[in-house]
Amino acid sequence: MAQQSQDVVELILEDHRRMEELFRRMRSVEDDRAGALREFSALLIAHGEAEEDEVYPALKRYKNIDDEEVEHGSEEHDEGNEALLALLEVEEVGSDDWDEKLEELVEAVTHHLDEEERTILNGARENVADSRRTELGSAFLSAREEYLKDDCGSVENVRKVVHKKS
Repeated sequence: MAQQSQDVVELILEDHRRMEELFRRMRSVEDDRAGALREFSALLIAHGEAEEDEVYPALKRYKNIDDEEVEHGSEEHDEGNEALLALLEVEEVGSDDWDEKLEELVEAVTHHLDEEERTILNGARENVADSRRTELGSAFLSAREEYLKDDCGSVENVRKVVHKKS
């Protein structure tokens, strides 16, 4: 069995691809849309919080990685979390309100994934040694796992995360 990469860039990209897959599932009337939302909610919160705890502060120390891009990434996490909360609070999966809030979530998160991959992650690829990226990957995975164990994607916790930042 192939060993999972410990490179923080690769780990973040794997989460991004999983989020995109979960978006497809949330759009499909033939899928368990509520289940996909539960999984997405946990992943988005755990991923973003782990990045902000372990990855973003470390990347700010590199002179060739733009601090403003890292700060902007944090702001976009907040926007995604707010859009997630709005979808979680919709009562009927598949309703017009659900579709509208899902579209807003997809737009917020997809925009962030694109910018993060083009700016922050490329900056890390160019400026952070492989060994340091592996250390950051280990810290990211550990933090993400702790958030996932704590039911971080529950609507109650997402509310706390959103209100903590606002």
